[in-house]
Amino acid sequence: MLRIRRDLVDAMVAHARRDHPDEACGILAGQEDEAERIIPMLNAARSPTYYEFDATEWNAVYREMSAKDEEPVVIYHSHTATEPYPSRTDIARAGEYATLLPSPHYVLIGTRDPDHHELRSYRIDDGEVTEEEVVVSEAHETQRR
Repeated sequence: MLRIRRDLVDAMVAHARRDHPDEACGILAGQEDEAERIIPMLNAARSPTYYEFDATEWNAVYREMSAKDEEPVVIYHSHTATEPYPSRTDIARAGEYATLLPSPHYVLIGTRDPDHHELRSYRIDDGEVTEEEVVVSEAHETQRR
């Protein structure tokens, strides 16, 4: 299950809408499976059917997260014309990330309907895709103090 704050969901959806018709991509950084902040990134492919992190930006973001003792809790991107389900390319990319990332949630945001978005989350392990429940909460419900 992915528990995520509403403000982070709203920010991901806004990013996906801004970049439409190209796919948007980014990371939610945090600790211990709790996303704390959004890092919208550039889709270096600038494509409506494919996303790719810019290598220079990825390295800078990864160094920044390491310096803050954070990890990528969520890797997100949008699907602009298809349902938000991982493509073969998305699954292969998750395999590549597996050497660098602990076990992120993969959130896909469907933006094909201009009036409605669809948000779904998956775990991808050794090419196997498992959809997981997404619980959206208000900020005060997920903050640990």
